[in-house]
Amino acid sequence: MSRVGQSGRSGRRGRREPRGLGELVDAVLGDLGLGGVAEIAALDSQWERIVGAEVAAHARPTALRNGVLEAEVDSSVWCQQLLMRREELLGALRRELGESAPRELWLRVGSPGDRRSRLPR
Repeated sequence: MSRVGQSGRSGRRGRREPRGLGELVDAVLGDLGLGGVAEIAALDSQWERIVGAEVAAHARPTALRNGVLEAEVDSSVWCQQLLMRREELLGALRRELGESAPRELWLRVGSPGDRRSRLPR
């Protein structure tokens, strides 16, 4: 027999509908300030397919914050090249990712081949 309090609810507190594991992981990562890590890891795994082998050989996604994709490019020449192709790259990302695609692209010269440089700081 359950007790009903003044609010008309049963004595059980904190009962919620079950949530999927993916939703729970996203929530925990968000609480830890690491929500972008999962997004950038997922994008990184698709990067070459989305932008093409040539671009992927010279640039890697490093962060995704508030709809802005940050990428490291291996040289200033490639940085300039990709800046001129910004709309083309964003269009490819929109076609593949839909509404979750970044709306802006920021580039910086770095070392895209070094995976350690892509870890969150």
